[in-house]
Amino acid sequence: MSRKAASERLPLAEAVIRPSFRRERAAMKRGVWPVAVCDEAGRGPLAGPVVAAAVILDPDRIPRGLNDSKKLDHAEREKLYAKICATAEVAVAFGSTDRIDRDNILRASLWALARAVHALPETPQHVFVDGRDRIDTACDCDAVIGGDGIVMSIAAASIIAKVTRDRLMCALALDYPGYGFETHKGYAVPEHREALDRLGPSIHHRRFFAPVIAARAKHEPGTIAEPDLFAVETHVTPEVAATL
Repeated sequence: MSRKAASERLPLAEAVIRPSFRRERAAMKRGVWPVAVCDEAGRGPLAGPVVAAAVILDPDRIPRGLNDSKKLDHAEREKLYAKICATAEVAVAFGSTDRIDRDNILRASLWALARAVHALPETPQHVFVDGRDRIDTACDCDAVIGGDGIVMSIAAASIIAKVTRDRLMCALALDYPGYGFETHKGYAVPEHREALDRLGPSIHHRRFFAPVIAARAKHEPGTIAEPDLFAVETHVTPEVAATL
């Protein structure tokens, strides 16, 4: 086999892309500091709150190994969670199931993200938020799609949000056994759907998510007159988000 044929059959692996501190450092060079970021965990589950985290990393004490929380295993997330909390400014906010039911999951998420930034001990001069939607802040804010995979500070915020929410769902599992919150964290896996159908919704379930509506129809007849507001998630402009 020729070298040319071998090279055609054995393509080089794609380069691994990891989050960088490039955006934060560029802001520092412009004299803009502190720079805060925020990310959330828990938009998709059938139960539990959406959790938002805001972080300001210390440029001189950035924990090694930061990455999108979805690309880390449980042990890695827990270890980095402790390091982030020990070296950075961190704040967390919760969008409750009541707020999700009332406002919808997108608006509840944006509200929690803004609350987390507001709760930071230091007022940021610039904010980066993961996703497509900017939030209402007192300073400039940029939305970064896929930010948890490319912006180091957003990766840190994703870890804080994920670990905080996972711990909360494990605590809820003690009060509401049978649903398996400690394993699936409220997501719509088959085991959760089966428990929901068997036990009916708990007070921590999001009442207008389709599988929960079906369980309410079975266990709570006469309580599903409300429309399913979350079948389609609509885009919220910054101007609208500022009024939430």
